[in-house]
Amino acid sequence: MAIKVGDPAPDFTIPDQHGRPTTLSEVNSPTLIVFFPAAFTPVCQSELAALREADLRGTTVLAISCDSPYALRAFAESEGLPFALLSDFWPHGDVARAYGAFHADRGIAGRLSVLVDGAGVVRARWESPAGQAREVSEYLGAIAVLERA
Repeated sequence: MAIKVGDPAPDFTIPDQHGRPTTLSEVNSPTLIVFFPAAFTPVCQSELAALREADLRGTTVLAISCDSPYALRAFAESEGLPFALLSDFWPHGDVARAYGAFHADRGIAGRLSVLVDGAGVVRARWESPAGQAREVSEYLGAIAVLERA
């Protein structure tokens, strides 16, 4: 089932690209969760590069794929990504499933993003079809609305 605006964000603990556990409920700021299909693919590279360049005004970015932490570390280093890339590798796709982003037929996460406020509630949601990047400007607009709330 897909997560909706107003739902509590499912909590999770999964490793980052360095193998360190990251728990959503321990992040002390608004959080942009960005599910992406795979490291080293053109659309994912351009999307995450756009996030790297954006001024997200104190919002934490957690980018999640079903790739292994080893692949994500190489990807983060190659692309100069300053935010956490989280591995939903094992159990395979559990976090993506909890958010309604997992494509079981392909074994990957789809292009789903959610903005979670400091209380753990989903305040915005975006989804794009395969091969189509999400717009960073939409994230920035939702972050600005959250700041004013």
